[in-house]
Amino acid sequence: MIYPLPAVLITCGDSPENYNMLTVSWVGTTCTNPAMCYISVRPERHSYPIIKESGEFVINLTTAEMARATDWCGVRSGADYDKAKETGLTYGPSKVVKAPIIMESPLSIECRVKQIIPLGSHDMFLAEVVNVQADDRYLNPETGEWNLAAADPLVYTHGKYFHLGEFIGKFGWSVKKNK
Repeated sequence: MIYPLPAVLITCGDSPENYNMLTVSWVGTTCTNPAMCYISVRPERHSYPIIKESGEFVINLTTAEMARATDWCGVRSGADYDKAKETGLTYGPSKVVKAPIIMESPLSIECRVKQIIPLGSHDMFLAEVVNVQADDRYLNPETGEWNLAAADPLVYTHGKYFHLGEFIGKFGWSVKKNK
């Protein structure tokens, strides 16, 4: 399998009464223009019908500081628990979709489902990115560039959570001509 993967919290629901969050590592980018992402979710998960019916979700990146809550949301069902209450994470308003963001997340990617693809144990929700909210603490004020390292992202590999390592180089640095 391809590892590491981001450990993200997916939020869904169109009103506070049915808001939920679930941990997902089967997540990624599928296209640049238009910007599209995917998540893969087991149909038996509590959030599956919520996402399927609303056609919306939010991908919330997680941090090392959020590791305990991220793991907890992956092993407990929203059918049995109020995950925000249990983890201390806070729902906040999205700008475009009805599903909430997680206020503690450094980056929240609002998505609208374009297609659901049954794959076997999981169904893939292929979605268009309709908005991105970034915590200002992780943006360079002069360039607007995202500082991933400062966010201390959480990644998942073979049942374990990790921090990302050191910055090695920028895309194309291996062939850049020295001046």
